[in-house]
Amino acid sequence: MSGKPKLHYFNGRGRMESIRWLLAAAGVEFEECFLETKDDLTKLQKDGSLLFQQVPMVEIDGMKMVQSRAIGNYIAAKYNLYGKDLKERALIDMYVEAVIDLNELLMTHTFQPADKKEQHFATIVDKATNRYFPVYEKVLKDHGQDFLVGNRFSKADVQLLETLLMAEECKPDILAKFPLLQSFKVRISNIPTIKKFLQPGSQRKPPLQEKDVPKLMKIFH
Repeated sequence: MSGKPKLHYFNGRGRMESIRWLLAAAGVEFEECFLETKDDLTKLQKDGSLLFQQVPMVEIDGMKMVQSRAIGNYIAAKYNLYGKDLKERALIDMYVEAVIDLNELLMTHTFQPADKKEQHFATIVDKATNRYFPVYEKVLKDHGQDFLVGNRFSKADVQLLETLLMAEECKPDILAKFPLLQSFKVRISNIPTIKKFLQPGSQRKPPLQEKDVPKLMKIFH
């Protein structure tokens, strides 16, 4: 049996993408087992692989882990991306939880009905530029360091970069008023493991397209 983590999810971003990012940042190779049909999901549910009957699920270190935050925390702790002490871990958690809130908004945009899309887009831009990005900009300004926590590369940096790039896919000039976040984006993107993940042909997934939604609905509903 391979020692590589094995990721069970559909062939797209969703809640598995942050897990892919963390493994890639840590330089860990992983395998993917894609759910193609409702039967694929049902099989995992019936054989007891899914504690709460849902994916993402990652097979790692002899466990079948579910719940994306728990998986992310385990990977971050295992590969030294989770700070040097409890206080740093608390800061990382706070920064990541806020990133996840924004990430959820970005992820669900494709699923919005046509008459709600414009308002949903406005909400994304408002929350990104008025609530979330100013906080990270201030953090970087106040401590003047390269990374968000403890001047060392952590889960918070990985997940913030992921979300910055997603936000730019949504609105290319969304970082215009945030020069330190622009510099942060370039700096973190050039970390060798991240740079490799950003290259064409990696296991990073493209943005979800509207044409993909019916297929997902068939798997999950």
